[in-house]
Amino acid sequence: MKSSFNGLGLNLGNLSRLSNAVSRSISPENFQGEKGAGGMATHGTGAVPGRELGQGWKISPSINIDGESTTILAEIEGPGAIQHIWMTVNPAAWRWLVLRVFWDGESQPSIEVPVGDFFCNGWGVRCNVSSLPVAVNPAGGFNSYWEMPFHKSARITLENLSAVRVEGFYYSIDYTLTEVEDDRATFHAQWRRSNPLPYKQDHVILEGVRGQGHFVGVYMARGVNNNGWWGEGEIKFYLDGDQDWPTICGTGTEDYFGGAWNFEQPKGEYGVFTTASLGMPQVIKPDGLYHSQQRFGMYRWHIFDPIRFQEDLRVTIQALGWTSRPGEPARYLPLQDDIATTAFWYQSEPHAPFPKLPGLDQLEVV
Repeated sequence: MKSSFNGLGLNLGNLSRLSNAVSRSISPENFQGEKGAGGMATHGTGAVPGRELGQGWKISPSINIDGESTTILAEIEGPGAIQHIWMTVNPAAWRWLVLRVFWDGESQPSIEVPVGDFFCNGWGVRCNVSSLPVAVNPAGGFNSYWEMPFHKSARITLENLSAVRVEGFYYSIDYTLTEVEDDRATFHAQWRRSNPLPYKQDHVILEGVRGQGHFVGVYMARGVNNNGWWGEGEIKFYLDGDQDWPTICGTGTEDYFGGAWNFEQPKGEYGVFTTASLGMPQVIKPDGLYHSQQRFGMYRWHIFDPIRFQEDLRVTIQALGWTSRPGEPARYLPLQDDIATTAFWYQSEPHAPFPKLPGLDQLEVV
């Protein structure tokens, strides 16, 4: 039957609706996502264990990625939308591998993020996440449910910045081919790091965005370099020409990420949590020897409260703790922490080029 529903914007209320959209999936068992062409491989990373079974028996479940090389994961002719991405690889490679996505033939990527950070795992240490758009399951199963529409084409690449060959990269990219309305913006994600953050300066989560769109979330990998509480800093959204003062200003880091009172639980422990829209699922504690710093992973999704902008957007966050001198009231302490953030937003194209991604030395978790 001819349906007026294009199969996008899915939820429990419209899941029963029929659509003329078609489903496709790209993986090492079907590199092009072609209809009726899955599981046909006769060589691949599973050829040795499958040598007695032959074609159709998990012959190509994954790929290997040579050092200092770029691999094309997907090239899709649209219109359509990516609806789910699953990936897994050794945690050691999570900052070496850079995910890039190009929409509608653009030469500049709209997504440029280390793989681990894109899936809320910025420290190279496995952490489970249970949220609406991002789910990370044991052991290191990365899932993205961000809806990513495109009007003409989608191209996804993976760059290995290290000289070390990556063995066993598994992935599937599930998408639909369907009509896409003109007012559906494309998905963007950008990674930035301050390590260490200069004294009395804000960490820039995002700037230089031009066009109409809406900010839908941020993941932060925060490494603390001082004793004491570290989360008094405010997040600020500068919208549509704001200069010195933002339109939206938060009241504290733990407030923005949905917690309160230092994320503290009884007995002096941080309370880890992961919910549909916000969480702090990861707290890495010092071990008394080589792991000397506290490290945290936090996310905040603006799915039900997107930050909309018409012309431009800049987002910053402060790093503040506490200090005191004998006989004096406590005062704020500007911190010089390791802060890496991934910003997620939708916007109309064309988008402004991203700043150059740092090299491996600047991305590395040490």
